[in-house]
Amino acid sequence: MAELRRRIEAGELRPGDRVPSARAITREWGVAIATATKAHAALRDEGLTLARPGVGTVVAGPAPRRDTDLSPERIVAAAIRIADEHGMGELSMRRVAADLGVATMSLYRHVPGREDLELAMIDAALGELRVPPRYSGAWRADLERCGRALWDIFQRHPWLGVSMSLTRPQMTPNAMRLGEWLMGSLGGTRLTVTDRMLVEVLLFSFVRGVASALEPEAVAMRDTGLTDDEWMDAQSAAFGRLVEEHRMPQFEELFLRTPDFAFDLNVLFEFGLARILDGIEVWIG
Repeated sequence: MAELRRRIEAGELRPGDRVPSARAITREWGVAIATATKAHAALRDEGLTLARPGVGTVVAGPAPRRDTDLSPERIVAAAIRIADEHGMGELSMRRVAADLGVATMSLYRHVPGREDLELAMIDAALGELRVPPRYSGAWRADLERCGRALWDIFQRHPWLGVSMSLTRPQMTPNAMRLGEWLMGSLGGTRLTVTDRMLVEVLLFSFVRGVASALEPEAVAMRDTGLTDDEWMDAQSAAFGRLVEEHRMPQFEELFLRTPDFAFDLNVLFEFGLARILDGIEVWIG
């Protein structure tokens, strides 16, 4: 397969030219027919060839040149761009390669696979979070500052919340750095290191939990063309029927007689962050 790819990239095989058949490959290189068939499939997967009825396998078009400047950092940056704009569901090694203008297989020399790519994306995104070089001496202010910075990162990268695991946390350098800073902010309290770890997990899981709704909301907005407010307005008739059939005085008061109520993720974040910090303060005190 490497030799066929070289011929395509070198222009020895031009767009529309027939590629040696599987049987021709076995004769020329002395490989098994199954190996030759896999080579054909790999070239099609890279977008270098296509099957043309009545003709056979031909070169699909100008082949992507090998990019000597390709690096893990460039690959991760391209993957993040795609995930930011289209969501993780649209991310694939082939799409990253197309974004960079290289052959798909060339990515694997720098990133072993999709799982490794996602791990590197998480680390790069969390690396954008800038924690202060020193603690303020007030643990609540430090936790609040870091919680808000983390929320900003999740909003910038809506895919991040749904990509991170709580029960099987991704051990990336920047995730560990964040956890270390959060636990260190509680160093002046009477909390044990176990308690400090639990507070760190509590705060992170809260922010991540709210952020896990960011990507589905973005996808829903793209699919329906409706903003959150427009979607809520569209549900008013269904809501009216529901409260007629079932007495719900709390929801009636909330949605029908409370004009300033906003069912918004930022509102949920602000409320939840303050209440969590209030609870920790009472507990420490």
